[in-house]
Amino acid sequence: MVEERSRRSVARATELSRNTIKKYLKDESPPCYQHQASPVRHKLCNGFDFRLQDLSDQDQKRPRRERRTALRLYEQLVVEGYTGSYSPVQRFVRDRKRAGAGSGEAFIPLHFAAGDALQLALSEQTA
Repeated sequence: MVEERSRRSVARATELSRNTIKKYLKDESPPCYQHQASPVRHKLCNGFDFRLQDLSDQDQKRPRRERRTALRLYEQLVVEGYTGSYSPVQRFVRDRKRAGAGSGEAFIPLHFAAGDALQLALSEQTA
């Protein structure tokens, strides 16, 4: 009974089920994770990643309104023989935008010319 209570408290603290805690206590070796299969690479890596990079570089030289969206870039790749899905193209464009977004820093001057930082209201009062 005491062991069951301690398993409950450990389960609450680790947010694992009591059965998992019980299994770990019975096992002599520490738990480990094993990959079942190697990760699948998307089809963008079959030479189309360089083409997408070229298209994106060309778009960076164009005015903002004339640049192609991720969907237009995907359609261009499909015309050229790309058989993969839209998602890798979309991820590429998103990552490219994030990388070029800049640091988000701005220059804020801390030295002001005389009269810029303060405002005075002068008036005459008579008693």
